[in-house]
Amino acid sequence: MPTIWSLLNQLGVPITHAIWMRFMQMLRDLGRSEVGRNARILAISLILLMFTINGLNVLNSYINRDFMTAIEHQNMHGFMFYALAYIFVIGIATIVAVFYRYAEESLGLLWRKWLTQQTIERYLDNRTYFSLYVRDELSNPDQRISEDIRALTATTLSFTLMLLNATFTVVAFSGVLWSISPLLFMVAIAYSIFGSLLAIFLGKPLVKLNYDQLDHEANFRSRLVHVRENAESVALLRREGRLKARLLDRLNGLTANFQRIILINRNLGFFTTGYNYLIQIIPALIVAPIFIHGHTDFGVITQSAVAFTHLLGAFSLIITQFQSISAYTAVVVRLNALRDAMIEERPAQSPSVVFSEACGSVAFERLTLYAPRDGAVLVRDLTLSIPAGVCLLVRSTNESAKKALFRATADLWYQGEGSILHPGHDEIFFLPERPYLPPGTLRDVLLRTGQENEIPDWRISASLKSLNLGDALAKAGGLDVEQKWADILSLGEQQRLAFTRMLLAAPQFVFLDHPSRALSECVVGDLLNLLRLQGITYLTLGDAADDPRFYDRLLDIADDGTWQLRPPGDRRTQRSKSETPPIQSTSQVCQS
Repeated sequence: MPTIWSLLNQLGVPITHAIWMRFMQMLRDLGRSEVGRNARILAISLILLMFTINGLNVLNSYINRDFMTAIEHQNMHGFMFYALAYIFVIGIATIVAVFYRYAEESLGLLWRKWLTQQTIERYLDNRTYFSLYVRDELSNPDQRISEDIRALTATTLSFTLMLLNATFTVVAFSGVLWSISPLLFMVAIAYSIFGSLLAIFLGKPLVKLNYDQLDHEANFRSRLVHVRENAESVALLRREGRLKARLLDRLNGLTANFQRIILINRNLGFFTTGYNYLIQIIPALIVAPIFIHGHTDFGVITQSAVAFTHLLGAFSLIITQFQSISAYTAVVVRLNALRDAMIEERPAQSPSVVFSEACGSVAFERLTLYAPRDGAVLVRDLTLSIPAGVCLLVRSTNESAKKALFRATADLWYQGEGSILHPGHDEIFFLPERPYLPPGTLRDVLLRTGQENEIPDWRISASLKSLNLGDALAKAGGLDVEQKWADILSLGEQQRLAFTRMLLAAPQFVFLDHPSRALSECVVGDLLNLLRLQGITYLTLGDAADDPRFYDRLLDIADDGTWQLRPPGDRRTQRSKSETPPIQSTSQVCQS
């Protein structure tokens, strides 16, 4: 093992001491979890079954020795006895091996389910998935959660059991081999050390290549998923040529990297294949002269071959499993990178978002937002309180500034300073420009989690009809039929369905992201009037074409981040950055 770790520390994707300690902590957490008792029972069962298998292997070596000796001496009685004993032991070993495999797979599945659940919870908590998407520092987190965790649990368990089994094998067969020939025992140790060092030298590039291959495979698969999910748009726009070029480019990268893996495996295969073939003859080369000189029985030759093969297999795990070790190393490092990315703390300079259920305003206190890449100021020193009932239109020629304000209010912008206060996520609703309709039934789409038993069907139907979505209800086949919403609803219907969800949630405030880009001006006007009738205050990211008559205030943000607040029919500045009143405390903002 020290040789493996020293090798990995020299590679581009090393398993460091910190990663190893984190891995051990994960095992301790598994043992203390709700499934820990079952995991311990399966682990203990595996160890006991492993002891049994090794004991049966040693017993079989002696039975096989006496069986061959009986043949040499033409002893028919001994031949029949040891043949029956051999069959009996093989039968017991088969049963034990099947249960051993069953216990291993059960423990691997238990561990995978637990670890995947833990990772999914961390991935979805605190909108970590969004943080990873914005930072764009980690490739294919979905593939790491689905495929890499499966490989980690199955391969870790397999390697652990192989190491334990190798330890038991060394203990069990060292005495057997030493009793036959001390020279043969020493040859086994020397041969395995030489083979391990040479295998490490020949196969060292595999670790980095396997690491890269996982990303190549995931990137290729993501492009194929993109084609499937956008099949209609691709067909209508006839974008097959460009998509084909991108897919073939990903395929070329994938196959080129895999070709390098094949070449390394070829060179490694020349050595490992010859190494394994020599194992079959080395015991005979050493023990046969002893038999020829009459110092031992013929059966000892076969016993020495069995013992030598088992012992050398235990000493040669690096050689026989090097390709698997290299792939496994890549999986461990990729999952460690995923964990690091998911626990990365929010930057200290980020704007703080304060929730207060008693607050009847959405307020910004000295809010400054920066662009994530170059640090340019998008919004500068915004201090503004928007009480319930005052509807606001936000306009800017800088699209990034509007998006930053929208996301910062939703606690999704991590570059800035100042503070934002609003009544909490149950009382403020964010409607993105592109409507999101999650998979599921129409009831799932329209109701927040926990509202399923609170809002009756008649109220849902009435809300749909108020937004002219009666046909959408018929297309869906009712409230409890799963559909592919993008296939049966137009973009305008999807946007109005999102409005319906907002009306049923009945928040105090709603922040709209360019509703006029998906809906006509007339439809937007009707929807805004409906919100006002429902007592819902709306803040809208808009364009120059948006009708200001539906709003009580206009907030204009300049390209340099400065801002102006004015009445909708007045082009003069009512309040600028230089005329900003003194900063209010959180309690004062709430009281305003």
